[in-house]
Amino acid sequence: MAAPQDDMFSLCVDPGKVSNCVEVRFIDKIKGKGLFAKKNIKKGDTIFIERPLVCSQFLWNALYKYKACEYCLRSLETAEENARRLTGIPGLNLPHPELCQVRPEAHQACTQCQVMYCSAECRQTAADQYHRALCLGPSHEATDHPINKLQDAWRSMHYPPETSSIMLMAKMVATVKQAQDKGRWQQLFSQFCSRAANEEEEIAHKLLGDKFKGQLALLQKLFTAALYDAHLNRWFTPEGFLSLFSLVGTNGQGIGTSSLSRWVHACDALELPGQQREQLDAFIDQLYKDIEKETGDFLNCEGSGLFLLQSSCNHSCIPNTEASFPDNNFLLHLSALSDISPGEEICISYLDCCQRDRSRHSRHKILRENYLFVCSCPKCVSQMDELDLTSDEEDEGEAEGETEGDEMEDEMTDV
Repeated sequence: MAAPQDDMFSLCVDPGKVSNCVEVRFIDKIKGKGLFAKKNIKKGDTIFIERPLVCSQFLWNALYKYKACEYCLRSLETAEENARRLTGIPGLNLPHPELCQVRPEAHQACTQCQVMYCSAECRQTAADQYHRALCLGPSHEATDHPINKLQDAWRSMHYPPETSSIMLMAKMVATVKQAQDKGRWQQLFSQFCSRAANEEEEIAHKLLGDKFKGQLALLQKLFTAALYDAHLNRWFTPEGFLSLFSLVGTNGQGIGTSSLSRWVHACDALELPGQQREQLDAFIDQLYKDIEKETGDFLNCEGSGLFLLQSSCNHSCIPNTEASFPDNNFLLHLSALSDISPGEEICISYLDCCQRDRSRHSRHKILRENYLFVCSCPKCVSQMDELDLTSDEEDEGEAEGETEGDEMEDEMTDV
């Protein structure tokens, strides 16, 4: 049974305004649902702001001491603390420290397991939704605790960079366990894209690697030992666990937060005399060079979440919207990259900017390997008959082109 249409907007900051702006429509059995504009949307407009049903920091990210609120993923380090850790320079001082938005005095820990939150509100909301079912209490450092064993197993199977987390599934279970209206939460989780059994196995293979069958069985056993609930018996069967695993792997939206990034944006907005502006810009440029040398590209507190309305957005290689997290927490802002007319489908891209600039064959290969579909966006359709190969892909592309060309006649689909 599907959740009511109004539920699709229930996690948005202003549900009434959003429901007047966009609507979710069923497209077909292959493509499923999509998000469409109900009114004119201008380039740069924020279409909606949405919080996730559940979210979780990546386990390796947390292990490497990227400190984030357990509930909203807000970075808990001040911008200066963040910069010192990422550069490896313990005595580094940032100019304009007053621009940092992190307030350590507001941070609170769970009194039982010491998990940290950015505020009393986040601590209480987490406890009310799922944390009471997941709290390890005084056993939070015990290696033989079932939840710790589950997390250790996940880390041993899924090295960084992570794309999903077993704890996202754990929070789904814990949320239903604690809910008074368990059926409604199960309906909400059922709104996310589901896959056929062979596709679910392929997704598990991509997430876990060549030995995924044995690993998946171990994860299921540990997951059941840590979290079993009779109301959710199906999620703990081999088939149900595989479906849950696939759901998270397919629908999880990456979330990145950074107190340092917010400080840099605040610095950019300062009105300064010319010489002071040059000095500040030079300091920030050098800061990022030092971070790249010491830490590389992994700058943010990172995790993933399940966003109900955003999950209705289909992929396009020429997206008209993009998702971002400008508030240094889990609030997803969907913003327009171009003017959007009433009735036009609202699309995001599963590819980054560099990937979108690659040939059609290369884009399709990435999408098929990671998301199991063939793109039929206008850009791909217009390039179907063009020779669109880069020199380093030419031989591979010609071989793939014969197969993909046949497939595309029958399978011009999207998620």
